[in-house]
Amino acid sequence: MPKIKLTKNELKIQRDALKMYQRYLPTLQLKKQQLQLEVRKMREQAASVRRAINEAAQGWNEVYPLLSGSDAEGLESLLAIKEWRVGRRNVAGIDVPVFEDLLFEAPAYDMYLTPVWFDDVSEMLRSQIALKLKNKLMEEALSLLEQELRVVTQRVNLFEKVKIPEAKENIRKINISIGDQQTNSVGRSKIAKGKCAARDAASYGEGEEA
Repeated sequence: MPKIKLTKNELKIQRDALKMYQRYLPTLQLKKQQLQLEVRKMREQAASVRRAINEAAQGWNEVYPLLSGSDAEGLESLLAIKEWRVGRRNVAGIDVPVFEDLLFEAPAYDMYLTPVWFDDVSEMLRSQIALKLKNKLMEEALSLLEQELRVVTQRVNLFEKVKIPEAKENIRKINISIGDQQTNSVGRSKIAKGKCAARDAASYGEGEEA
């Protein structure tokens, strides 16, 4: 703890600092709670998306052996991404990316020359791609929120465990010092008055003798 000046001016500085810490701490604590809630919700959502990805992958693994080489090549032409729409959402003052939509190119193909299951399989793969992109964005958003939560938690701990106790201790020390100074000043004043009274009395006695 740095050495402080034991003066009335420093006392005001420390009191103002304490008021500021106590005023902003509730805001930081609220933001911390909001971030903790959002991080918990997003972790649950991300886990759900990962489960969906695993289930989709399992379904594809069961279907893929049934496809011939030409069938697989035909499917690839239907998986070209046209547009990936990403929005933004403000969470406790932090903008995080949000998956909105995924649009694929729509190439023309002959419905009479493709197997009846072609559309279902292509939709399965498109859904799998969308899930993976959604998971990518959720991981990015979660990383941003977790980083902000770490920063806010550090600030809350700094205010609660360091700055506020430090300011209170400084105020206590300054008050004690000022009180001691005032007591000493009163004592010196009494001594000085006593000396003046004794000197006056002595001067008066000398005047009487003369």
